[in-house]
Amino acid sequence: MSETIGALVIGGNLNGLSIARSLGRRGVPVWVVTPPNIKLASYSRYTQRTLPWPNGDVEVQAAYLLEVAERYQLDRWVLLPTSDESAALLSKFHALLSRRFRVSTPVWDVLRWAYDKRLTYKLAAEQQVDYPHTIYPASEADLEGASGVLPAILKPATHATTNRLTADKAWPVANREELLARYRHARELIPPDLILVQERIPGGGESQFSYAALCCDGQPIASLTARRTRQYPIDFGYSSSFVETLDVPEIVAPSRRLLAAIRYTGLVEVEYKFDARNGRYKLLDINPRLWTWATVGARASIDFPYLLWQMLAGIPVPEQTGRTGVRWVRMITDVPAAFHEMLRGRLSARDYLRSFRSPLEFSVMAPDDPLPALMELPLFAYKHFYNGYKNQRGGMPVKVLGLGSDSGPIC
Repeated sequence: MSETIGALVIGGNLNGLSIARSLGRRGVPVWVVTPPNIKLASYSRYTQRTLPWPNGDVEVQAAYLLEVAERYQLDRWVLLPTSDESAALLSKFHALLSRRFRVSTPVWDVLRWAYDKRLTYKLAAEQQVDYPHTIYPASEADLEGASGVLPAILKPATHATTNRLTADKAWPVANREELLARYRHARELIPPDLILVQERIPGGGESQFSYAALCCDGQPIASLTARRTRQYPIDFGYSSSFVETLDVPEIVAPSRRLLAAIRYTGLVEVEYKFDARNGRYKLLDINPRLWTWATVGARASIDFPYLLWQMLAGIPVPEQTGRTGVRWVRMITDVPAAFHEMLRGRLSARDYLRSFRSPLEFSVMAPDDPLPALMELPLFAYKHFYNGYKNQRGGMPVKVLGLGSDSGPIC
């Protein structure tokens, strides 16, 4: 197709747009495969072609990717996910897809530790990394000992199905009666072994921090730390709306231990929440793919998608650390997030305006690529209407099967 190694991106969301711009600005061909309700990246001038993403189980989707490679001669192109589910797909079919693509995710034996929160917290315990107190009830009887966790949240161990719980990310519970009611509802949506009950750490976005990195065989090559100051919705946000890079050394060492233990290769974001009650940073999630606010990295001298492409293309990537004091905002969600924070008395209008001081990276607005910003609001509204309709109908399950692992790291 081209002498330049291109990139095939699974998902046309904001993450897909970030990848398209990062690579396209450097002359790398970018194609996107995406469902009809997620098309933001398709409007970028840097997306050369958009293909449909098939419904069905993961075997069908993996076969489709190989068919696309064959039909369009995309041999050795880089294959990039934009969600946990697409990352799991590439990881589970790593050996098969590697026959035609350069797969950017680690193999399933590695990625499963990030994908399944039960394994994530097991890994944290083994590596002596703090995480919120969590119980794993198999039945209502197991909730008898949950009083010490309250107030708490119910959340799924994975997001392999689309339903009200996985869409909301977590449900707060203040007392035993709420816990039982929420637990019974959750059991109607997902298997009981996927339901976690976890202590609720006080604090908002000011307490949320991340370690973001490109790794090779468990060793970070490029990294930065940041505070995810605002999110939307503000209590259990689906994604961050305002982020700033800071020096947070307390989360660097534990993150490096986690990644080294599983010999992680690829892009990763490790999320923490600071617990002011005991002064500890507690692990929440490990995201094994590009994260929503990744473009702040380019402003901070760490262009994560391009560095990943370079590594997969066999181009040496020097060790580097992102600079601090850089901010990122997604206006379409940050304005309502800030409004709710103001209503709760946690943010003043003056402080909100001051947060936009330079250097500032906008998530969608870009002078060299204006159309996505014009399309963001109608696409955002359509997506939430579409997802709300699916949730009312109970969602569509995603079947996930493992095929084993192949050879070692790609770097």
